Amino acid sequence: MSRLLYRLGKAAALRPWRFIAAWLAIVAVLAGLAGVAGGALHDNYTLEGTGSQQATDLLEERFPALSGADARVVVHARSGAVDQAALAAATGELREMPHVSVVDPPVPSADGTTALMTVRYSVPVTELEPGETLDLLRSATHGLSDAGHQVEFGGQVPENVTAPSGVAEAIGVGAALVILLLAFGSVVAAGLPLVVALAGLGAGVSGITLLAAVTDVATTAPTLATMVGLGVGIDYALLVLTRHREGMAEGLTVPESVARANATAGQSVIFAGCTVLLALCGLVLSGIPVFMTMGFTTGLVVTTTMLSAVTLLPAVLGLAGRRVLRRRDRAAGARIVVESPRIRRWAEHVGRRPWPWLLAASVLMLALAAPALGMRTWPSDASSEPASNTVRQAYDLTADAYGPGANGPLAVAVDLTKVERGALPGLGERLAATDGVTDVAPPRLSGGGDAAVIMVTPEYGPQDERVTGLVDRIRADVLPPGSEITGLTAAYVDLSRTLSDRLWPVIGAVVATSFLMLMIVFRSVLAPLKAAAMNLLSIGAAYGVLTAVFQWGWGAELLGLPHSVPVSSFILLLLFAVLFGVSMDYEVFLLSRVREAWLRSGDARGSVSTGLAATGRVISSAAMIMVAVFLGFAADPGLVVKQMGVGLAVAVALDATVVRLVLVPATMSLLGRANWWLPRPLARILPDIGVHGGSAPPAVPEREPEPSRA
Repeated sequence: MSRLLYRLGKAAALRPWRFIAAWLAIVAVLAGLAGVAGGALHDNYTLEGTGSQQATDLLEERFPALSGADARVVVHARSGAVDQAALAAATGELREMPHVSVVDPPVPSADGTTALMTVRYSVPVTELEPGETLDLLRSATHGLSDAGHQVEFGGQVPENVTAPSGVAEAIGVGAALVILLLAFGSVVAAGLPLVVALAGLGAGVSGITLLAAVTDVATTAPTLATMVGLGVGIDYALLVLTRHREGMAEGLTVPESVARANATAGQSVIFAGCTVLLALCGLVLSGIPVFMTMGFTTGLVVTTTMLSAVTLLPAVLGLAGRRVLRRRDRAAGARIVVESPRIRRWAEHVGRRPWPWLLAASVLMLALAAPALGMRTWPSDASSEPASNTVRQAYDLTADAYGPGANGPLAVAVDLTKVERGALPGLGERLAATDGVTDVAPPRLSGGGDAAVIMVTPEYGPQDERVTGLVDRIRADVLPPGSEITGLTAAYVDLSRTLSDRLWPVIGAVVATSFLMLMIVFRSVLAPLKAAAMNLLSIGAAYGVLTAVFQWGWGAELLGLPHSVPVSSFILLLLFAVLFGVSMDYEVFLLSRVREAWLRSGDARGSVSTGLAATGRVISSAAMIMVAVFLGFAADPGLVVKQMGVGLAVAVALDATVVRLVLVPATMSLLGRANWWLPRPLARILPDIGVHGGSAPPAVPEREPEPSRA
């Protein structure tokens, strides 16, 4: 691979416009296809094998009118009672909307100031255009708004509407540009990683839109993919650019320097990217479609940014020539300082006294992780949305007028081929007598008379900790065989349990495959084990900080949340997969240089300080960029994206400081030569990849001319 990347980098540097034109064409074609044939985003929360999914399947089979998506229209009179004439007119217009099967009669509140209408569709939300459908709901209820009523919308359809503002992306790109300017002192050097990352990102996001035309893609998937792709894309380009500047410091021509940078740093980029992809593949084991698409889409963007770093970046570096250096360095022909003496001295200091530093850093990381022991995970609902959002206002109006449980009614689906119809009244009575239930509606029979559904209103809202016990009591003590419970709250219970049950298999699979890959790359057993342990420590600390910030409320208001909220159930699995891959990036970058120094000198301890000195600046700059990008996404209105941004920022910051600057030199100094121990049987069968740069391609004897520049 090193030779292939060398030739690819040399060709791109010598003929830059061919590669740039090819990338422009790829991005343009993909963007055009996405605009013409791209699909819409939909969430698919199918939970195969769960009780709520069995009840949903029964409703789809025998209650077509109740099996599709739903929307809730909440009408509130600002003064007096709701206008009944305007309410009846709106009900009629709602029935005429496309795909609407039933509009339930308006349910007035006790004081008559609020009315609740449920609009039921004949198709699932995945077959609707949520934004367009919400516009139709507004149009159908314009008479109520004109009459002076407050009209808000909740339910599946409105909650699937996404309106990305681009603010998070702008914050991240702006912060990255400032950091790169400070790091390189050259506008060209600062701009190139951004341009290359954005080109890969553009191709990947267009690919996501095309993917949405043939399968369900989660509404948050593009935002998550953009967050990760932007961070790793800049990092990958930064790594190759830094190695290229080192080559020019050694007196190489621009094409030769670019080729060597691509052969060494580019190979590290490929393996770091593959590690991220392996971690994301772990989401497939969740078995939940929405997670699987998040993994696929994020992996797609990581792939395109990785490819842009080893194909497009060499071209633009060849075109830029020596302009990637500071002006004074170009003018004076000064040699570039590629190592950090300060970081070298620090690494040597830690290496001389490894035990105190190891213990202090470990205590700090474990203290940060401690709050995670009390973490409560639960899917986010409309109550976590900003107060200005229509779904949040609908939630609040419903809770005030009908009680918090009205926002998460339970649906008991009864298969009357297995349960006697005469048992329905008794079932309703037992449901009403269950602790935590406030209301039970009369049974509704299917058209064929072979199924029934009973709507149950709980006392608690969907995020209340007590709803899990209520659902469990109904299932264990009330429901006869042949019946099951579904609805938002029951689905939340099943989703949380499913994710908890599948977390450990995902962790095991990701850690095992990453360990195997790093063992092959670095031909060591202990180095990959240490890397896995360090990454798990960073992830644990991120979980702990998330618990303190969101669940304990130690920063919820600063992040635009109305109150403290549970950590989203999606976060544990999603954050682990992304973080493990991203953290391994830095591990590959650092260990590549450490092993290179080890093979050259044979000094186990000295190679650690040499590797840290060589990579300290680039890893610090890359980490600062990633933290800035991820914190920018903490401003996103979506709770999952917000929590992902905070968790990723915390983990990367800790990984680049406490882990890379303290734990790594301390543990590697203690292990000494054992860092690179590999049993002889494994040494004979494992391939020697040489990602560390020790097998760089031979130098080209003649110094080729630099490409002409306009």
